[in-house]
Amino acid sequence: MGVTAAKGFRAAGVTAGIKASGTPDLALVVNDGPSFAAAGVFTGNRVKAAPVLWSEQVLKGGRVAAVVLNSGGANACTGPLGFQDTHATAERVGAELDVSAGEVAVCSTGLIGERLPMDVLLPGVGLAAAALSATGGEAAAIAIKTTDTVHKTALAGGAGWVVGGMAKGAGMLAPGLATMLVVLTTDAAVEVGQLDRALRAATRTTFDRVDSDGCMSTNDTVLLLASGASGVVPDPTGFAAAVEQVCADLARQLVADAEGASKEIRIDVVDAATEDEAVTVARTIARNNLLKCAIHGEDPNWGRVLAAIGTTDAAFDPDRLDVAINGVWVCRAGATGEDRTLVDMTDRQVVITARLNAGTAAATLWTNDLTADYVHENSAYST
Repeated sequence: MGVTAAKGFRAAGVTAGIKASGTPDLALVVNDGPSFAAAGVFTGNRVKAAPVLWSEQVLKGGRVAAVVLNSGGANACTGPLGFQDTHATAERVGAELDVSAGEVAVCSTGLIGERLPMDVLLPGVGLAAAALSATGGEAAAIAIKTTDTVHKTALAGGAGWVVGGMAKGAGMLAPGLATMLVVLTTDAAVEVGQLDRALRAATRTTFDRVDSDGCMSTNDTVLLLASGASGVVPDPTGFAAAVEQVCADLARQLVADAEGASKEIRIDVVDAATEDEAVTVARTIARNNLLKCAIHGEDPNWGRVLAAIGTTDAAFDPDRLDVAINGVWVCRAGATGEDRTLVDMTDRQVVITARLNAGTAAATLWTNDLTADYVHENSAYST
């Protein structure tokens, strides 16, 4: 599983001393080739962390030899010195691996507004380089955790090739992407353009449709690296499907580990006029705090769903809206439907279906409930 499932990759996860907790906090993923093709998708936030700005430039070349990731500090809103720290990190990786710093992507996650402790981070790069292994994917996934309670890996593939990946993320999940760092690797022989198309198609329907709390990060990064080590040129459709499968798996793991959550909520919007409108409606429902509180209390309050739909500009007739909660159509034609007491909400997963009766398009989005634990986690995050 993870980033070393594909041939041609080594990884490591070490404790550099960035985190006061003394837990692993620095990961390194290395592509040993023969190909070094890469694609990336980054946060849509206009306030971008230094490593995002650096890695965006690296990915313009379509070639990545290594990715270094740290937890314990976002290196965001740290000014020119923070960017210098990112540059120095890439330089150190380049020196350790004998590759160009311009082919080293850098990712950071943690508290915004504080510079990284470079006196321990740079020696940590050396520790990680010495620990690189073809079985180091799990250690790398552990090292990038912040408030995550579990590390997250996934795997898919085809005949003679695989796509593996790791992710971190547990809160502040919203597009553009979700709040996360993700590294995907493949040993398929795939050129840059195909990698980019597959990655963007996959993120559009997976990471972009995880919306835990509507808050967008400064550090979101998803990278896809291809070593070509299998020598197999995959069918483009099959390759894209495998990338989407890994992204979907990781996205579900992200929402399952959302901070303080007790419910995973799947929102299906069906019979919409367009897919974009279906996504808009699903996202509006997902961000309705009154509904999220109701779900936490296992209250099938379908009125909250209709009220959320009504704030959008999607095409619908209010008198034709239908809503089901866990398969019980509690609202039909914009009014009371089946008996709400029939809804069983004791399981962790809750499915809300909103039928707009305005077309044939559909979209699915994942969110979670709003709990006191979430409030506690984020009120004490930096103290």
